[in-house]
Amino acid sequence: MNNKERALNLLGLTQRAGKLISGESLVLQSIRSNNAKLVCLASDASDNATKQFLNKCEYYDVPLVTAFTREEISHALGKDRTVCALMDDGFMHSLQKLL
Repeated sequence: MNNKERALNLLGLTQRAGKLISGESLVLQSIRSNNAKLVCLASDASDNATKQFLNKCEYYDVPLVTAFTREEISHALGKDRTVCALMDDGFMHSLQKLL
């Protein structure tokens, strides 16, 4: 198992632990309220979504990861998603070590 697979497994574990939110509107809300510790955006997300999340994450100083495709994120979370946010420092540091 390579680091990318481990990182995707960690996303699923984070969701099961209740420390991950997904969906564009919820993730934007968590960024604005300074609850998001790290945002994962699909590398194949639309140009509009990419620009929106790049700008928000830069403004609110939230790390942004684009290492996964939409299909990989969706498979890891078990639902069709383009973006998700980790809400826990421990999971964030673990994911950053893997990437």
